[in-house]
Amino acid sequence: MGIEIERKFLVTSGDWRGNVVREQHLVDGLVAMTGGRKVRVRVCDGQATLTIKARETPGVNAEFEYPIPLADAEELLTRHCDGNVMSKTRSFVPYRDFTWQVDAYDGVMADVLLAEVELTRIDCDVPLPPWIGREVTGDPAYRKINLFRARTGRTASD
Repeated sequence: MGIEIERKFLVTSGDWRGNVVREQHLVDGLVAMTGGRKVRVRVCDGQATLTIKARETPGVNAEFEYPIPLADAEELLTRHCDGNVMSKTRSFVPYRDFTWQVDAYDGVMADVLLAEVELTRIDCDVPLPPWIGREVTGDPAYRKINLFRARTGRTASD
């Protein structure tokens, strides 16, 4: 079983932009979600994955990720995500001994800018870059699906 440990923060300025070492464009689609678990399809750099995540505690998820054919991912995104599809640019920004991932969303989510840092332990001491604001790890308002729904007016039953 894979474990993902990450903390999520708001971004307060664009000062991170000058330190980007790599960028990726990602398209994510939510296939299913229930009880703190979700199944996501992702296309990134011409590769596709299917990921199953189950929330353990705030900031800690069981994570299972599998490569799938690109054609299957495109079919899932088009026909099986019920419009719950988001695209974003992920920028990798080193700061001290950590690499931050800054996600800038497109479309209805264009006003969302979040930074995440992956850790080996949730209580790891992380030096915060000056462009990092309030921590939102575990805050349901900052889960991607809730941010998306707040902007589209869609509910789980739509």
